[in-house]
Amino acid sequence: MTTAIIGLGNMGSGLARRLAGNGNLVLAARNEAAATTLAQDIGAKSASVDAAIAAADTVILALPYDAALALAKSGALDGKVVVDISNPVKPDFSGLAFGFDTSAAEEIQKAAPGAKVVKAFNTIFASLFAAPRDNTANVPVFLAGEDAALEKVETLVKNAGFAVEKTGTLDAARLLEPLGMLNIRFGYGLGRGTSIAPAWLSV
Repeated sequence: MTTAIIGLGNMGSGLARRLAGNGNLVLAARNEAAATTLAQDIGAKSASVDAAIAAADTVILALPYDAALALAKSGALDGKVVVDISNPVKPDFSGLAFGFDTSAAEEIQKAAPGAKVVKAFNTIFASLFAAPRDNTANVPVFLAGEDAALEKVETLVKNAGFAVEKTGTLDAARLLEPLGMLNIRFGYGLGRGTSIAPAWLSV
């Protein structure tokens, strides 16, 4: 399986390092030199955004929501399993731009009807990618999407060193994105830091 990561900010580069060595990995970003440097560092490939998407079975959009939506509208994602990791946060971080009756993931799916969109990785901070794998093995990554696409993304999550928590079809992203915002509030607004993640406990 070939996986493309589009966007190499903190989340994208962290995921790239976690996924290095697990199948074919292609990196793409606006800063092509940075993509090339990171790819060489971790034993992956780099390419333009269009070439990376064309080469991949699964495309991880490590982009802000607006940029991910614009890429979805371009038609480039047709036929791909697409992983949306975004939270549609307002510019001032006061809350989500929308939610509960739709989600960023669903809007991306509407914009790219030929793709299969899965919500994932939106409830964890990038700093967890730098933590030892033993520390994150039980940290859940919540998934929402259709079964055919979930299987591929489940493998990615496990290869990245996290636990899988399926939440149902893509409309469950309406709940996962507010959960991601709550995690941001705990981490930054309430001073808990970024070495945290939400989880459900059986008692």
